[in-house]
Amino acid sequence: MKVHLPDGTALDLPAKATGADAAQAIGAGLARAALAVRVNGERRLRDLSAPLMDGDRLEIVTSRSPDVDGVSPLELIRHDAAHVLATAVTELYPGVKVSIGPPIDEGFYYDFDFPEGVRISDADFEAIEARMREHVKAAEPFERSDVSVAEALERFRSEDQDYKVELIEDLVRDEGVETVSLYRNGPFTDLCRGPHAPTTKSVRAFKLQSVAGAYWRGRSDRPMLTRVYGTAFLSREDLEAHLERLEQARARDHRKLGRELGLFMFSDLTPGAPLWQPPGTAVYNELTALWREENEARGYREVRTPILYDVELWKRSGHWEKYKDNMYFTNVEEREMGLKPMNCPAHVQLYKADRRSYRDLPIRMSEAGLVHRHEASGVLHGLLRVRAFTQDDAHIFCTEGQIEEEVLGCLDFGFFLYDLFGFTPRLELSTRPEQRIGDDAMWDRAEGALEGALRRREIQYELNEGDGAFYGPKIDLHMTDSLGRSWQLGTVQLDYSMPERFELEYTGADNSEHRPVMIHRALLGSFERFIGILTEHYAGEFPLWLAPVQVAVLPVADRHVGYAGRLSQEMRAAGVRRVEVDERSESVGRKIRDAELRKVPYMLVVGDEEEASGRVAVRRHRVGDLGAMEAGEFAARVAGEARERSAV
Repeated sequence: MKVHLPDGTALDLPAKATGADAAQAIGAGLARAALAVRVNGERRLRDLSAPLMDGDRLEIVTSRSPDVDGVSPLELIRHDAAHVLATAVTELYPGVKVSIGPPIDEGFYYDFDFPEGVRISDADFEAIEARMREHVKAAEPFERSDVSVAEALERFRSEDQDYKVELIEDLVRDEGVETVSLYRNGPFTDLCRGPHAPTTKSVRAFKLQSVAGAYWRGRSDRPMLTRVYGTAFLSREDLEAHLERLEQARARDHRKLGRELGLFMFSDLTPGAPLWQPPGTAVYNELTALWREENEARGYREVRTPILYDVELWKRSGHWEKYKDNMYFTNVEEREMGLKPMNCPAHVQLYKADRRSYRDLPIRMSEAGLVHRHEASGVLHGLLRVRAFTQDDAHIFCTEGQIEEEVLGCLDFGFFLYDLFGFTPRLELSTRPEQRIGDDAMWDRAEGALEGALRRREIQYELNEGDGAFYGPKIDLHMTDSLGRSWQLGTVQLDYSMPERFELEYTGADNSEHRPVMIHRALLGSFERFIGILTEHYAGEFPLWLAPVQVAVLPVADRHVGYAGRLSQEMRAAGVRRVEVDERSESVGRKIRDAELRKVPYMLVVGDEEEASGRVAVRRHRVGDLGAMEAGEFAARVAGEARERSAV
């Protein structure tokens, strides 16, 4: 038979040849490096042992092959690693029951049901990893066999593997399968669709990382299993780099830094809602001041709206139907009321309060609006996933002809904000989801308008099909932090539906009534989440303009406290707003150390010489001594640096 390579070259192979045969025919080096095969451009890879068909187009996949539609050689290796983990665990813990073990974004996991009385922890990882290395070194083949459902059920029932039996029974019920595929590596056989690399030696670099509880099938009424997380990479170097990033991430964890720097706290009495302490409030207020200043410069008018509304508002907006499970409700004088999860219906009420003309549009409303959304307690995560947060929100009411200009204005605003922090945004255009309101014609217009704005400015973007809001398409802005992690921050969403639902109107130049279009826009996302991201990005070492304490004045002895106080007043008068005097009767060395731990950008050491000369001895965080300087000169310099809002 004849198959075709990616460059169009035809390759002659014997009948029933496999991907492995094709790799060998191309070259011995490729045969050694081959992991899987992609046939006819399919997203899903196939085992090298799978037979080919005459006329197939094929690509031999190696560790150097690129991702295709999210499928990568790394995902394949991590799937292999999960099976090797299960092999080791079943050998070391007789009687353990296995469930599922998929690859995930950062590695892999496998869920186990250990015999009664058996508990494993991180302390057991060394022994498990040692057994895994034995199986990797043995280069055990991953052997696939397709068997009847009856044969598979008999096998797993005889092995007392209840979870595998349930999975097979579900496949029969839901998909009507008559056969299933099993993979064997060494002594372990698993129910698995594959694919896998040829042998276990593909798992060259791996590390077990943590243990957690996980309900079977994600349901709290099912057994609690033990989930073992691990990661695997294509090379030892990549693994070491990943582990180093994880170590940095642990050191930068905003929850840890929040405690150490006194930024915020949480209470069991108000779960999922941060309580801001004075240092954190200083950061919060600086971001709010930036937001307010830049909104005003761009023609937005700030509004404030309540957090509690009659549920009829949410029914009319569409939130009741699509979002009520994530809302909080209460009863007030026999009226059912709901806390707002979004600000948009409130801004609609403000728009409707007056008659509007085309001369009034666009109307840009901004609000630092407190919203509440119910998140399951298990997914709450510091400031990054909370139940109460404040959006840097805005809504624009405009004509269809103004859409592109307004969308580009929103994006320019976002680019300006991200540039302040040294972030380069990556844009995604998210289109209509399966669960949505509005007809296809409306969605066609809305998606076309957003795409038109991006193309007009020649802005690069990725298409994220099916991930739009339930009421309209959106442009999401993602950024990458100092650890290489991607975060979705801003969003610009186009909405024809809500103006229709609330019958919004404006009088056009033709003196007839028209329907405006609504743009939903948040750029930081929420102040809480953005501060959490910034805390980790900067490892708590905020740039001067954001720093909770910008200057710490450190008197050498008690007799210098008066001079230190006068210096602090002078600096505040010059525009350095957050100055503290350390009046403790501690050594100056201790005061410097404590200021360094608090990550204060500047420290001023003042003693007899400084008081006599009117100068200050300046220290910079993590840099050290900058020498002596006139007090007024230093104050002007730092005030100017704060006004510039430098990213560092």
